[in-house]
Amino acid sequence: MPRTTAAERSPAVQTLLRLWPFVRPVRARLGGAAVVAILASLISLVIPLVLKWLVDGPIADGDTAGVWLGALWVLLLGLAEALLFGLRRWMVARPLSGVEAGMREALYRRLQRLPIAFHDRWASGQLLSRATTDLMIIRMFLAFPLTFLLVNGVTILVGVIVMLVMDPALGLVVLVPVIPVIVVCSIFEKRFSEASRTAQDQVGDVTTLVEESVLGIRVIKGFGRHRSQAEAFRELTRRLRGTELRKARLLGAIMTVIVALPELAIAACLVLGTMRVADGTLSAGTLVAFLSTALALRWPVDSIGFLLAMSQEAATATARYFEVLDTEPESQAAAGPAAAPKAALTVKEHGGLRLEGVRFRFPDAPEDAPPVLDGVDLHVRPGESLALVGVTGSGKTTLTSLVPRLHEVTEGRITLDGVDITTMPREELRSRVAVAFEDPTLFSATVGENVLMGAAGRPGPEDLERALAVAQAQFVHALPQGVDTQVGEQGLSLSGGQRQRLALARAVVGRPDFLVLDDPLSALDVHTEAAVEAALREVLADTTALIVAHRPSTVLLADRVALLSGGRIAAVGDHHELLRTNAEYAWLMSGALKPEEARR
Repeated sequence: MPRTTAAERSPAVQTLLRLWPFVRPVRARLGGAAVVAILASLISLVIPLVLKWLVDGPIADGDTAGVWLGALWVLLLGLAEALLFGLRRWMVARPLSGVEAGMREALYRRLQRLPIAFHDRWASGQLLSRATTDLMIIRMFLAFPLTFLLVNGVTILVGVIVMLVMDPALGLVVLVPVIPVIVVCSIFEKRFSEASRTAQDQVGDVTTLVEESVLGIRVIKGFGRHRSQAEAFRELTRRLRGTELRKARLLGAIMTVIVALPELAIAACLVLGTMRVADGTLSAGTLVAFLSTALALRWPVDSIGFLLAMSQEAATATARYFEVLDTEPESQAAAGPAAAPKAALTVKEHGGLRLEGVRFRFPDAPEDAPPVLDGVDLHVRPGESLALVGVTGSGKTTLTSLVPRLHEVTEGRITLDGVDITTMPREELRSRVAVAFEDPTLFSATVGENVLMGAAGRPGPEDLERALAVAQAQFVHALPQGVDTQVGEQGLSLSGGQRQRLALARAVVGRPDFLVLDDPLSALDVHTEAAVEAALREVLADTTALIVAHRPSTVLLADRVALLSGGRIAAVGDHHELLRTNAEYAWLMSGALKPEEARR
Protein backbone atom coordinates (compact mmCIF):
# COMPACT_ATOMS: atom_id res chain seq x y z
CA MET A 1 0.00 0.00 0.00
CA PRO A 2 1.36 3.47 -0.85
CA ARG A 3 2.58 5.38 2.24
CA THR A 4 2.71 9.16 2.37
CA THR A 5 6.04 10.60 3.47
CA ALA A 6 6.33 13.60 5.75
CA ALA A 7 7.61 15.75 2.91
CA GLU A 8 4.55 15.00 0.80
CA ARG A 9 2.02 15.88 3.51
CA SER A 10 0.07 19.10 3.64
CA PRO A 11 0.12 21.33 6.76
CA ALA A 12 -2.38 20.26 9.40
CA VAL A 13 -4.68 23.27 8.96
CA GLN A 14 -4.77 22.86 5.17
CA THR A 15 -5.55 19.17 5.55
CA LEU A 16 -8.29 19.71 8.13
CA LEU A 17 -9.95 22.34 5.94
CA ARG A 18 -10.80 19.51 3.54
CA LEU A 19 -13.44 18.40 6.04
CA TRP A 20 -15.48 21.55 5.35
CA PRO A 21 -17.80 20.03 2.68
CA PHE A 22 -18.90 17.42 5.23
CA VAL A 23 -19.18 19.93 8.10
CA ARG A 24 -20.93 22.68 6.11
CA PRO A 25 -24.49 21.25 6.46
CA VAL A 26 -24.19 21.40 10.28
CA ARG A 27 -22.12 24.59 10.51
CA ALA A 28 -24.93 26.54 12.22
CA ARG A 29 -25.28 23.96 14.99
CA LEU A 30 -21.52 23.72 15.51
CA GLY A 31 -21.16 27.50 15.42
CA GLY A 32 -23.90 27.85 18.04
CA ALA A 33 -22.18 25.25 20.21
CA ALA A 34 -18.91 27.20 19.95
CA VAL A 35 -20.65 30.42 20.99
CA VAL A 36 -22.23 28.65 23.98
CA ALA A 37 -18.81 27.24 24.97
CA ILE A 38 -17.20 30.70 24.70
CA LEU A 39 -19.91 32.18 26.92
CA ALA A 40 -19.40 29.39 29.46
CA SER A 41 -15.65 29.95 29.43
CA LEU A 42 -15.97 33.73 29.79
CA ILE A 43 -18.25 33.24 32.80
CA SER A 44 -15.27 31.67 34.54
CA LEU A 45 -13.44 35.01 34.08
CA VAL A 46 -16.28 36.91 35.76
CA ILE A 47 -15.86 34.96 39.00
CA PRO A 48 -12.44 36.60 39.80
CA LEU A 49 -14.07 40.03 39.42
CA VAL A 50 -16.72 39.00 41.96
CA LEU A 51 -13.91 37.87 44.26
CA LYS A 52 -12.18 41.26 43.87
CA TRP A 53 -15.39 43.06 44.93
CA LEU A 54 -15.87 40.56 47.75
CA VAL A 55 -12.36 40.99 49.22
CA ASP A 56 -12.08 44.75 48.82
CA GLY A 57 -15.71 45.34 49.86
CA PRO A 58 -17.73 43.09 52.17
CA ILE A 59 -14.76 41.20 53.65
CA ALA A 60 -12.70 44.37 54.26
CA ASP A 61 -15.79 46.13 55.73
CA GLY A 62 -16.94 43.12 57.77
CA ASP A 63 -20.26 43.04 55.86
CA THR A 64 -21.62 39.50 56.46
CA ALA A 65 -24.63 39.97 54.20
CA GLY A 66 -22.36 41.14 51.41
CA VAL A 67 -20.18 38.05 51.83
CA TRP A 68 -23.23 35.80 51.44
CA LEU A 69 -24.32 37.77 48.39
CA GLY A 70 -20.89 37.37 46.81
CA ALA A 71 -20.88 33.65 47.57
CA LEU A 72 -24.33 33.33 45.95
CA TRP A 73 -23.07 35.10 42.81
CA VAL A 74 -20.09 32.72 42.57
CA LEU A 75 -22.43 29.73 42.97
CA LEU A 76 -24.83 30.99 40.28
CA LEU A 77 -21.99 31.74 37.88
CA GLY A 78 -20.56 28.26 38.44
CA LEU A 79 -23.93 26.64 37.76
CA ALA A 80 -24.40 28.73 34.61
CA GLU A 81 -20.96 27.67 33.37
CA ALA A 82 -21.76 23.98 33.98
CA LEU A 83 -25.18 24.21 32.26
CA LEU A 84 -23.73 25.97 29.22
CA PHE A 85 -21.01 23.33 28.79
CA GLY A 86 -23.68 20.62 29.05
CA LEU A 87 -25.75 22.44 26.40
CA ARG A 88 -22.72 22.58 24.10
CA ARG A 89 -22.25 18.83 24.40
CA TRP A 90 -25.90 18.19 23.53
CA MET A 91 -25.73 20.53 20.54
CA VAL A 92 -22.80 18.75 18.87
CA ALA A 93 -23.65 15.07 19.52
CA ARG A 94 -26.32 14.53 16.83
CA PRO A 95 -24.84 16.60 13.98
CA LEU A 96 -21.36 15.10 14.40
CA SER A 97 -22.69 11.55 14.35
CA GLY A 98 -24.34 12.54 11.05
CA VAL A 99 -21.06 13.94 9.72
CA GLU A 100 -19.27 10.69 10.60
CA ALA A 101 -22.00 8.61 8.95
CA GLY A 102 -21.84 10.77 5.81
CA MET A 103 -18.06 10.45 5.59
CA ARG A 104 -18.24 6.69 6.07
CA GLU A 105 -20.90 6.41 3.36
CA ALA A 106 -18.80 8.53 0.97
CA LEU A 107 -15.79 6.29 1.62
CA TYR A 108 -17.81 3.13 1.02
CA ARG A 109 -19.27 4.50 -2.22
CA ARG A 110 -15.79 5.41 -3.45
CA LEU A 111 -14.43 1.96 -2.57
CA GLN A 112 -17.19 0.42 -4.69
CA ARG A 113 -16.23 2.60 -7.65
CA LEU A 114 -12.46 2.25 -7.45
CA PRO A 115 -10.81 0.00 -10.05
CA ILE A 116 -9.69 -3.52 -9.29
CA ALA A 117 -6.06 -2.40 -9.61
CA PHE A 118 -6.53 -0.18 -6.53
CA HIS A 119 -7.90 -3.06 -4.44
CA ASP A 120 -5.05 -5.28 -5.64
CA ARG A 121 -2.51 -2.78 -4.23
CA TRP A 122 -4.19 -1.87 -0.93
CA ALA A 123 -4.41 -4.16 2.08
CA SER A 124 -8.00 -4.55 3.28
CA GLY A 125 -6.96 -3.81 6.87
CA GLN A 126 -5.67 -0.38 5.82
CA LEU A 127 -9.06 0.39 4.27
CA LEU A 128 -10.91 -0.92 7.32
CA SER A 129 -8.85 1.25 9.67
CA ARG A 130 -9.74 4.31 7.60
CA ALA A 131 -13.44 3.48 7.76
CA THR A 132 -13.38 2.90 11.54
CA THR A 133 -10.47 4.22 13.61
CA ASP A 134 -9.66 7.24 11.44
CA LEU A 135 -13.28 8.39 11.22
CA MET A 136 -13.67 8.03 14.98
CA ILE A 137 -10.59 10.27 15.46
CA ILE A 138 -12.03 12.86 13.06
CA ARG A 139 -15.38 12.86 14.89
CA MET A 140 -13.62 13.34 18.23
CA PHE A 141 -11.65 16.26 16.76
CA LEU A 142 -14.80 17.95 15.49
CA ALA A 143 -16.52 17.41 18.84
CA PHE A 144 -13.76 18.67 21.13
CA PRO A 145 -10.41 20.08 19.87
CA LEU A 146 -11.95 22.05 16.98
CA THR A 147 -14.27 23.92 19.37
CA PHE A 148 -11.88 24.31 22.25
CA LEU A 149 -8.95 25.55 20.20
CA LEU A 150 -11.23 28.51 19.44
CA VAL A 151 -12.82 28.70 22.88
CA ASN A 152 -9.52 28.49 24.75
CA GLY A 153 -7.90 30.97 22.39
CA VAL A 154 -10.66 33.52 23.03
CA THR A 155 -10.55 32.79 26.78
CA ILE A 156 -6.78 33.28 26.99
CA LEU A 157 -6.96 36.51 24.98
CA VAL A 158 -9.76 37.98 27.10
CA GLY A 159 -8.12 36.78 30.31
CA VAL A 160 -4.78 38.38 29.44
CA ILE A 161 -6.52 41.66 28.58
CA VAL A 162 -8.36 41.56 31.93
CA MET A 163 -5.10 40.96 33.80
CA LEU A 164 -3.31 43.76 31.92
CA VAL A 165 -6.15 46.12 32.83
CA MET A 166 -6.02 45.03 36.47
CA ASP A 167 -2.25 45.55 36.73
CA PRO A 168 -0.04 46.08 33.64
CA ALA A 169 3.20 45.15 35.44
CA LEU A 170 1.96 41.77 36.69
CA GLY A 171 0.27 41.21 33.31
CA LEU A 172 3.62 41.53 31.51
CA VAL A 173 5.18 39.01 33.91
CA VAL A 174 2.45 36.51 33.00
CA LEU A 175 3.22 37.02 29.27
CA VAL A 176 6.92 36.10 29.63
CA PRO A 177 6.39 32.31 28.86
CA VAL A 178 4.48 33.01 25.62
CA ILE A 179 7.48 32.95 23.22
CA PRO A 180 9.09 29.76 24.67
CA VAL A 181 5.70 27.99 24.56
CA ILE A 182 5.17 28.95 20.90
CA VAL A 183 8.63 27.64 19.94
CA VAL A 184 8.08 24.35 21.78
CA CYS A 185 4.63 23.91 20.18
CA SER A 186 6.01 24.36 16.66
CA ILE A 187 8.70 21.70 17.27
CA PHE A 188 6.16 19.38 18.87
CA GLU A 189 3.68 19.73 16.00
CA LYS A 190 6.11 18.44 13.38
CA ARG A 191 7.43 15.52 15.42
CA PHE A 192 4.05 14.43 16.70
CA SER A 193 2.61 14.54 13.17
CA GLU A 194 5.23 12.05 11.96
CA ALA A 195 4.67 9.74 14.93
CA SER A 196 0.89 9.94 14.51
CA ARG A 197 1.06 8.96 10.83
CA THR A 198 3.32 6.02 11.63
CA ALA A 199 1.02 4.83 14.42
CA GLN A 200 -2.13 4.97 12.29
CA ASP A 201 -0.45 3.11 9.43
CA GLN A 202 0.68 0.48 11.92
CA VAL A 203 -2.90 0.14 13.20
CA GLY A 204 -3.86 -0.66 9.60
CA ASP A 205 -1.13 -3.32 9.42
CA VAL A 206 -2.37 -4.95 12.63
CA THR A 207 -5.95 -4.87 11.33
CA THR A 208 -4.82 -6.54 8.09
CA LEU A 209 -3.04 -9.33 9.94
CA VAL A 210 -6.02 -9.99 12.21
CA GLU A 211 -8.43 -10.07 9.26
CA GLU A 212 -6.20 -12.41 7.24
CA SER A 213 -5.73 -14.68 10.26
CA VAL A 214 -9.49 -14.94 10.82
CA LEU A 215 -10.25 -15.61 7.15
CA GLY A 216 -7.33 -18.02 6.82
CA ILE A 217 -7.84 -19.82 10.15
CA ARG A 218 -8.23 -23.18 8.39
CA VAL A 219 -4.83 -22.82 6.73
CA ILE A 220 -3.20 -21.66 9.98
CA LYS A 221 -4.60 -24.58 11.94
CA GLY A 222 -4.08 -27.05 9.12
CA PHE A 223 -0.36 -26.27 8.89
CA GLY A 224 0.12 -25.63 12.60
CA ARG A 225 1.27 -22.06 11.96
CA HIS A 226 -0.45 -20.46 14.94
CA ARG A 227 2.88 -19.80 16.68
CA SER A 228 4.43 -18.03 13.68
CA GLN A 229 1.26 -15.97 13.20
CA ALA A 230 1.25 -15.08 16.89
CA GLU A 231 4.88 -14.02 16.60
CA ALA A 232 4.09 -11.85 13.58
CA PHE A 233 1.22 -10.29 15.53
CA ARG A 234 3.48 -9.65 18.53
CA GLU A 235 6.06 -7.98 16.30
CA LEU A 236 3.48 -5.64 14.74
CA THR A 237 1.96 -4.77 18.10
CA ARG A 238 5.46 -4.25 19.55
CA ARG A 239 6.18 -1.69 16.83
CA LEU A 240 2.81 -0.01 17.41
CA ARG A 241 3.45 0.08 21.15
CA GLY A 242 6.85 1.67 20.55
CA THR A 243 5.30 4.35 18.35
CA GLU A 244 2.55 5.05 20.90
CA LEU A 245 5.18 5.37 23.63
CA ARG A 246 7.09 7.81 21.43
CA LYS A 247 3.88 9.86 21.10
CA ALA A 248 3.43 9.72 24.87
CA ARG A 249 7.00 10.96 25.43
CA LEU A 250 6.47 13.86 23.02
CA LEU A 251 3.18 14.76 24.68
CA GLY A 252 4.76 14.47 28.12
CA ALA A 253 7.61 16.77 27.10
CA ILE A 254 5.36 19.52 25.77
CA MET A 255 2.98 19.21 28.73
CA THR A 256 5.93 19.67 31.08
CA VAL A 257 6.93 22.90 29.35
CA ILE A 258 3.38 24.21 28.94
CA VAL A 259 2.50 23.53 32.59
CA ALA A 260 5.82 24.52 34.20
CA LEU A 261 6.47 27.90 32.55
CA PRO A 262 3.04 29.44 33.31
CA GLU A 263 3.23 28.07 36.86
CA LEU A 264 6.60 29.82 37.33
CA ALA A 265 5.09 33.04 35.97
CA ILE A 266 2.13 32.77 38.39
CA ALA A 267 4.52 32.12 41.27
CA ALA A 268 6.51 35.25 40.31
CA CYS A 269 3.26 37.26 40.19
CA LEU A 270 2.31 35.93 43.64
CA VAL A 271 5.64 37.06 45.15
CA LEU A 272 5.65 40.47 43.44
CA GLY A 273 1.94 41.01 44.14
CA THR A 274 2.28 40.14 47.82
CA MET A 275 5.17 42.61 48.16
CA ARG A 276 3.08 45.33 46.52
CA VAL A 277 0.07 44.59 48.74
CA ALA A 278 2.37 44.85 51.74
CA ASP A 279 3.66 48.28 50.70
CA GLY A 280 0.15 49.48 49.80
CA THR A 281 0.59 49.92 46.00
CA LEU A 282 -1.85 47.06 45.19
CA SER A 283 -5.12 46.09 46.85
CA ALA A 284 -5.59 42.59 48.25
CA GLY A 285 -8.76 42.20 46.18
CA THR A 286 -6.91 43.04 42.97
CA LEU A 287 -4.21 40.48 43.73
CA VAL A 288 -6.82 37.81 44.53
CA ALA A 289 -8.70 38.61 41.31
CA PHE A 290 -5.46 38.65 39.27
CA LEU A 291 -4.31 35.28 40.60
CA SER A 292 -7.82 33.82 40.26
CA THR A 293 -7.89 34.93 36.61
CA ALA A 294 -4.45 33.41 36.05
CA LEU A 295 -5.61 30.15 37.63
CA ALA A 296 -8.80 30.23 35.54
CA LEU A 297 -6.56 30.34 32.47
CA ARG A 298 -4.59 27.32 33.66
CA TRP A 299 -6.80 24.75 31.97
CA PRO A 300 -6.99 26.62 28.62
CA VAL A 301 -3.18 26.90 28.64
CA ASP A 302 -2.48 23.39 29.94
CA SER A 303 -4.84 21.91 27.33
CA ILE A 304 -2.81 23.33 24.43
CA GLY A 305 -0.60 20.23 24.39
CA PHE A 306 -3.22 17.54 24.07
CA LEU A 307 -5.45 19.71 21.85
CA LEU A 308 -2.53 20.05 19.43
CA ALA A 309 -1.90 16.30 19.70
CA MET A 310 -5.53 15.47 18.94
CA SER A 311 -5.51 17.96 16.06
CA GLN A 312 -2.40 16.35 14.57
CA GLU A 313 -3.96 12.90 14.87
CA ALA A 314 -7.11 14.24 13.19
CA ALA A 315 -5.03 15.82 10.41
CA THR A 316 -3.29 12.48 9.85
CA ALA A 317 -6.61 10.61 9.87
CA THR A 318 -8.04 13.15 7.41
CA ALA A 319 -5.05 12.76 5.09
CA ARG A 320 -5.41 8.96 5.20
CA TYR A 321 -9.15 9.26 4.54
CA PHE A 322 -8.66 11.49 1.49
CA GLU A 323 -5.92 9.22 0.12
CA VAL A 324 -8.81 6.91 -0.78
CA LEU A 325 -11.30 9.61 -1.78
CA ASP A 326 -8.72 11.30 -4.04
CA THR A 327 -8.09 8.11 -6.00
CA GLU A 328 -9.65 8.34 -9.43
CA PRO A 329 -12.74 6.09 -9.65
CA GLU A 330 -13.82 4.05 -12.62
CA SER A 331 -15.19 6.40 -15.26
CA GLN A 332 -18.58 5.77 -16.76
CA ALA A 333 -17.23 6.07 -20.32
CA ALA A 334 -13.44 5.92 -20.53
CA ALA A 335 -13.10 6.55 -24.24
CA GLY A 336 -15.07 9.79 -24.56
CA PRO A 337 -16.57 11.41 -27.65
CA ALA A 338 -13.70 10.40 -29.91
CA ALA A 339 -14.68 6.76 -29.57
CA ALA A 340 -18.37 7.29 -30.30
CA PRO A 341 -18.13 6.60 -34.07
CA LYS A 342 -16.99 3.04 -33.28
CA ALA A 343 -20.45 2.34 -31.89
CA ALA A 344 -21.98 2.91 -35.30
CA LEU A 345 -20.78 -0.50 -36.58
CA THR A 346 -23.63 -2.80 -37.47
CA VAL A 347 -24.51 -5.82 -35.36
CA LYS A 348 -24.73 -7.96 -38.45
CA GLU A 349 -21.06 -7.47 -39.35
CA HIS A 350 -19.56 -7.24 -35.90
CA GLY A 351 -22.01 -8.97 -33.58
CA GLY A 352 -21.08 -11.03 -30.55
CA LEU A 353 -17.93 -10.49 -28.51
CA ARG A 354 -14.84 -9.27 -30.37
CA LEU A 355 -11.31 -8.50 -29.15
CA GLU A 356 -9.18 -6.56 -31.62
CA GLY A 357 -5.45 -6.11 -31.04
CA VAL A 358 -5.92 -6.25 -27.27
CA ARG A 359 -2.78 -5.61 -25.29
CA PHE A 360 -2.69 -5.52 -21.52
CA ARG A 361 -0.14 -4.93 -18.79
CA PHE A 362 -0.85 -4.26 -15.13
CA PRO A 363 -0.54 -0.57 -14.19
CA ASP A 364 2.09 -1.21 -11.51
CA ALA A 365 4.14 -3.71 -13.54
CA PRO A 366 7.84 -2.89 -14.15
CA GLU A 367 8.42 -1.05 -17.41
CA ASP A 368 10.64 -3.81 -18.79
CA ALA A 369 8.14 -6.58 -17.93
CA PRO A 370 6.42 -8.18 -20.94
CA PRO A 371 2.66 -7.56 -21.27
CA VAL A 372 0.30 -10.26 -20.03
CA LEU A 373 -1.65 -10.07 -23.30
CA ASP A 374 -0.07 -8.88 -26.52
CA GLY A 375 -2.14 -8.45 -29.67
CA VAL A 376 -5.10 -10.71 -28.85
CA ASP A 377 -7.61 -11.05 -31.70
CA LEU A 378 -10.69 -13.12 -30.94
CA HIS A 379 -14.29 -13.25 -32.10
CA VAL A 380 -17.10 -15.06 -30.30
CA ARG A 381 -20.02 -15.01 -32.67
CA PRO A 382 -23.57 -14.20 -31.48
CA GLY A 383 -25.06 -17.20 -29.67
CA GLU A 384 -21.74 -19.05 -29.76
CA SER A 385 -19.83 -20.57 -26.84
CA LEU A 386 -16.07 -20.40 -27.06
CA ALA A 387 -13.72 -22.20 -24.66
CA LEU A 388 -10.44 -20.47 -23.76
CA VAL A 389 -7.59 -22.80 -22.82
CA GLY A 390 -3.93 -22.28 -22.00
CA VAL A 391 -1.25 -23.14 -19.48
CA THR A 392 -1.45 -21.77 -15.95
CA GLY A 393 -0.39 -18.11 -15.96
CA SER A 394 -1.07 -17.61 -19.65
CA GLY A 395 -3.53 -14.75 -18.93
CA LYS A 396 -6.90 -16.46 -19.31
CA THR A 397 -8.43 -14.96 -16.16
CA THR A 398 -6.94 -11.57 -17.02
CA LEU A 399 -8.54 -11.70 -20.46
CA THR A 400 -11.95 -12.52 -19.01
CA SER A 401 -11.66 -9.61 -16.55
CA LEU A 402 -11.27 -7.18 -19.46
CA VAL A 403 -14.75 -7.91 -20.82
CA PRO A 404 -16.71 -6.41 -17.86
CA ARG A 405 -13.93 -3.78 -17.53
CA LEU A 406 -12.63 -4.98 -14.18
CA HIS A 407 -9.34 -4.00 -15.81
CA GLU A 408 -8.90 -1.60 -18.72
CA VAL A 409 -7.15 -2.67 -21.91
CA THR A 410 -3.77 -1.03 -22.47
CA GLU A 411 -4.17 -1.04 -26.26
CA GLY A 412 -6.77 -2.30 -28.71
CA ARG A 413 -10.49 -2.55 -28.08
CA ILE A 414 -13.29 -4.92 -27.13
CA THR A 415 -16.79 -4.70 -28.62
CA LEU A 416 -20.13 -6.23 -27.73
CA ASP A 417 -22.46 -6.46 -30.70
CA GLY A 418 -20.29 -3.90 -32.48
CA VAL A 419 -20.27 -1.37 -29.63
CA ASP A 420 -16.93 -0.49 -28.03
CA ILE A 421 -17.31 -1.31 -24.33
CA THR A 422 -15.46 1.89 -23.36
CA THR A 423 -18.34 3.92 -24.80
CA MET A 424 -20.91 2.09 -22.67
CA PRO A 425 -21.81 3.13 -19.11
CA ARG A 426 -20.36 0.54 -16.76
CA GLU A 427 -23.76 -0.15 -15.26
CA GLU A 428 -25.16 -1.03 -18.69
CA LEU A 429 -22.10 -3.10 -19.59
CA ARG A 430 -22.23 -5.14 -16.41
CA SER A 431 -25.97 -5.68 -16.75
CA ARG A 432 -25.28 -7.33 -20.13
CA VAL A 433 -22.21 -9.34 -19.07
CA ALA A 434 -22.38 -11.85 -16.21
CA VAL A 435 -19.27 -13.38 -14.68
CA ALA A 436 -18.64 -16.51 -12.63
CA PHE A 437 -15.15 -16.70 -11.13
CA GLU A 438 -13.18 -19.86 -10.38
CA ASP A 439 -12.78 -18.78 -6.74
CA PRO A 440 -16.37 -17.84 -5.82
CA THR A 441 -17.10 -15.12 -3.28
CA LEU A 442 -20.26 -15.31 -1.21
CA PHE A 443 -21.45 -12.64 1.20
CA SER A 444 -22.85 -12.79 4.73
CA ALA A 445 -26.40 -12.99 3.44
CA THR A 446 -28.99 -15.62 2.59
CA VAL A 447 -28.58 -18.09 -0.24
CA GLY A 448 -31.32 -16.33 -2.19
CA GLU A 449 -29.77 -12.89 -1.71
CA ASN A 450 -26.39 -14.16 -2.89
CA VAL A 451 -27.84 -15.69 -6.06
CA LEU A 452 -30.22 -12.84 -6.91
CA MET A 453 -27.33 -10.38 -6.70
CA GLY A 454 -26.72 -11.34 -10.34
CA ALA A 455 -30.18 -10.24 -11.50
CA ALA A 456 -31.26 -6.72 -12.37
CA GLY A 457 -34.72 -5.35 -11.61
CA ARG A 458 -37.10 -7.40 -9.49
CA PRO A 459 -36.45 -11.12 -10.09
CA GLY A 460 -39.07 -13.54 -8.82
CA PRO A 461 -38.89 -16.92 -7.06
CA GLU A 462 -39.14 -18.66 -10.44
CA ASP A 463 -35.93 -16.94 -11.62
CA LEU A 464 -34.14 -18.12 -8.47
CA GLU A 465 -35.37 -21.70 -8.89
CA ARG A 466 -34.35 -21.74 -12.55
CA ALA A 467 -30.84 -20.55 -11.74
CA LEU A 468 -30.47 -23.09 -8.92
CA ALA A 469 -31.61 -25.85 -11.28
CA VAL A 470 -29.09 -24.85 -13.97
CA ALA A 471 -26.29 -24.88 -11.39
CA GLN A 472 -27.54 -28.14 -9.86
CA ALA A 473 -27.73 -26.29 -6.53
CA GLN A 474 -30.94 -27.86 -5.23
CA PHE A 475 -28.94 -28.80 -2.13
CA VAL A 476 -30.00 -25.40 -0.73
CA HIS A 477 -33.50 -26.74 -0.08
CA ALA A 478 -32.01 -29.17 2.44
CA LEU A 479 -30.41 -26.34 4.41
CA PRO A 480 -32.11 -25.35 7.72
CA GLN A 481 -34.04 -22.39 6.24
CA GLY A 482 -33.76 -23.32 2.58
CA VAL A 483 -32.95 -20.35 0.35
CA ASP A 484 -33.32 -18.09 3.41
CA THR A 485 -30.36 -19.76 5.14
CA GLN A 486 -27.51 -17.42 6.05
CA VAL A 487 -24.35 -18.79 4.42
CA GLY A 488 -21.96 -16.94 6.74
CA GLU A 489 -18.85 -14.91 5.97
CA GLN A 490 -17.23 -15.91 2.65
CA GLY A 491 -19.71 -18.80 2.49
CA LEU A 492 -17.23 -20.97 4.40
CA SER A 493 -20.09 -22.95 5.94
CA LEU A 494 -20.52 -24.51 2.47
CA SER A 495 -18.20 -26.79 0.55
CA GLY A 496 -16.09 -25.50 -2.33
CA GLY A 497 -18.35 -27.20 -4.88
CA GLN A 498 -21.49 -25.77 -3.27
CA ARG A 499 -20.04 -22.26 -3.31
CA GLN A 500 -19.07 -22.67 -6.94
CA ARG A 501 -22.55 -23.82 -7.92
CA LEU A 502 -24.13 -20.82 -6.16
CA ALA A 503 -21.72 -18.52 -7.99
CA LEU A 504 -22.73 -20.14 -11.27
CA ALA A 505 -26.42 -19.69 -10.37
CA ARG A 506 -25.71 -16.01 -9.66
CA ALA A 507 -24.17 -15.65 -13.14
CA VAL A 508 -27.12 -17.17 -15.04
CA VAL A 509 -30.06 -15.88 -12.96
CA GLY A 510 -30.27 -12.60 -14.87
CA ARG A 511 -30.34 -14.27 -18.33
CA PRO A 512 -27.37 -12.16 -19.52
CA ASP A 513 -26.60 -11.43 -23.16
CA PHE A 514 -22.96 -12.37 -22.57
CA LEU A 515 -21.62 -14.92 -20.13
CA VAL A 516 -18.01 -15.11 -18.96
CA LEU A 517 -17.19 -18.25 -16.97
CA ASP A 518 -13.74 -18.69 -15.42
CA ASP A 519 -13.41 -22.47 -15.01
CA PRO A 520 -16.78 -22.61 -13.20
CA LEU A 521 -16.83 -26.38 -12.63
CA SER A 522 -13.34 -27.02 -11.23
CA ALA A 523 -14.55 -27.92 -7.72
CA LEU A 524 -17.33 -30.32 -8.80
CA ASP A 525 -17.26 -34.10 -8.77
CA VAL A 526 -17.69 -35.83 -12.13
CA HIS A 527 -21.35 -36.72 -11.58
CA THR A 528 -22.38 -33.22 -10.50
CA GLU A 529 -20.25 -31.75 -13.28
CA ALA A 530 -22.08 -33.84 -15.85
CA ALA A 531 -25.47 -32.73 -14.53
CA VAL A 532 -24.41 -29.06 -14.51
CA GLU A 533 -23.04 -29.33 -18.04
CA ALA A 534 -26.30 -30.78 -19.28
CA ALA A 535 -28.27 -27.90 -17.77
CA LEU A 536 -25.72 -25.32 -18.94
CA ARG A 537 -26.09 -26.39 -22.57
CA GLU A 538 -29.65 -25.07 -22.54
CA VAL A 539 -28.47 -21.72 -21.12
CA LEU A 540 -25.56 -21.46 -23.54
CA ALA A 541 -27.91 -21.97 -26.47
CA ASP A 542 -29.44 -18.53 -25.77
CA THR A 543 -26.34 -16.51 -24.93
CA THR A 544 -22.85 -15.64 -26.14
CA ALA A 545 -20.30 -17.19 -23.81
CA LEU A 546 -16.57 -17.18 -23.16
CA ILE A 547 -15.55 -20.10 -20.95
CA VAL A 548 -12.12 -20.60 -19.40
CA ALA A 549 -11.55 -24.36 -19.35
CA HIS A 550 -8.90 -26.77 -18.13
CA ARG A 551 -10.67 -30.11 -18.59
CA PRO A 552 -11.91 -31.73 -21.80
CA SER A 553 -15.39 -32.14 -20.30
CA THR A 554 -15.69 -28.36 -19.90
CA VAL A 555 -14.22 -27.73 -23.34
CA LEU A 556 -16.92 -29.92 -24.89
CA LEU A 557 -19.54 -27.45 -23.67
CA ALA A 558 -18.27 -24.93 -26.23
CA ASP A 559 -18.85 -24.71 -29.96
CA ARG A 560 -15.23 -23.73 -30.60
CA VAL A 561 -11.94 -23.56 -28.71
CA ALA A 562 -9.24 -20.85 -28.58
CA LEU A 563 -5.71 -21.58 -27.40
CA LEU A 564 -3.99 -18.73 -25.54
CA SER A 565 -0.21 -19.01 -25.65
CA GLY A 566 2.51 -16.40 -25.18
CA GLY A 567 -0.07 -13.66 -24.65
CA ARG A 568 -1.66 -14.31 -28.06
CA ILE A 569 -4.36 -16.51 -29.54
CA ALA A 570 -2.27 -19.32 -31.06
CA ALA A 571 -5.11 -21.38 -32.55
CA VAL A 572 -8.90 -21.41 -32.88
CA GLY A 573 -10.99 -24.34 -33.97
CA ASP A 574 -13.07 -27.38 -33.09
CA HIS A 575 -11.88 -29.46 -30.12
CA HIS A 576 -11.25 -32.59 -32.19
CA GLU A 577 -9.62 -30.58 -34.95
CA LEU A 578 -7.17 -28.94 -32.57
CA LEU A 579 -6.35 -32.29 -31.00
CA ARG A 580 -5.16 -33.46 -34.42
CA THR A 581 -3.44 -30.29 -35.62
CA ASN A 582 -2.00 -28.52 -32.55
CA ALA A 583 0.60 -30.26 -30.38
CA GLU A 584 0.35 -27.78 -27.49
CA TYR A 585 -3.42 -28.13 -27.31
CA ALA A 586 -3.20 -31.92 -27.45
CA TRP A 587 -0.63 -31.85 -24.64
CA LEU A 588 -2.88 -29.59 -22.50
CA MET A 589 -5.87 -31.86 -22.94
CA SER A 590 -3.92 -35.08 -22.35
CA GLY A 591 -2.51 -34.00 -18.98
CA ALA A 592 0.77 -35.71 -19.81
CA LEU A 593 4.18 -34.29 -19.00
CA LYS A 594 6.17 -32.54 -21.69
CA PRO A 595 9.11 -34.63 -22.91
CA GLU A 596 11.64 -32.34 -21.19
CA GLU A 597 9.66 -32.57 -17.92
CA ALA A 598 9.42 -36.35 -18.13
CA ARG A 599 13.22 -36.61 -18.36
CA ARG A 600 13.74 -34.71 -15.06
